[in-house]
Amino acid sequence: MDIEKVFNIIKILFSGLSTSIEIFIITLILSIPLGILVAIMKNSKIKIISGFIKFYILIIRGTPMMLQIIFVYFAPYYLFKVNFDRFFAVIIAFVINYAAYFSEIFRSGINSIPIGQFEASYTLGFNKIQTFLLIILPQVIKKILPASSNEVISLIKTTSLAQIIGISEMFSLAQKQASYNFSIVPLIVSAGYYLILVFIISVIFNICEKKLEYYSM
Repeated sequence: MDIEKVFNIIKILFSGLSTSIEIFIITLILSIPLGILVAIMKNSKIKIISGFIKFYILIIRGTPMMLQIIFVYFAPYYLFKVNFDRFFAVIIAFVINYAAYFSEIFRSGINSIPIGQFEASYTLGFNKIQTFLLIILPQVIKKILPASSNEVISLIKTTSLAQIIGISEMFSLAQKQASYNFSIVPLIVSAGYYLILVFIISVIFNICEKKLEYYSM
């Protein structure tokens, strides 16, 4: 394969990369706050709420992501005769999935903070909001960063599953180009793009961890 074809493949896959990054960013923006809400609801003393959340998390963790995407896209039509836009269906499936995983990370981080820190903060004159934002939240973030980084890195790679309902993200384009050119070069190029994204994410999380070293316990 000549250099011109390689550059053309790089260009084609870059167009798909924008779709992958779009799925990645929207999922993060929506799933993180939803994950916090789910974590709070799971800790609820109301049995119906906590029971429902436990069942939801069980379903998400116990079924393949690919199946969840297919279900979100096709189920509304078969059940209610409603058609979802493909991209919209992918976003819903990804947000529901990653919110469940993030919720477990957030919940473990919050539960790991000793109750004495809350009490000591109140003794020093902090109110509940100040206690959470200034004392508790930085420690929780510090504790959950390693696990969160794994989920975020997993997310950027899992965007390749969007192709299952016809979304032309980067990896689907790489597969098509590999078949068209009878070459593995497109797959190697896609691997390079993934490695670059993972490297950037890893650097960002490493910087965040260093910034929060003050809160190491």
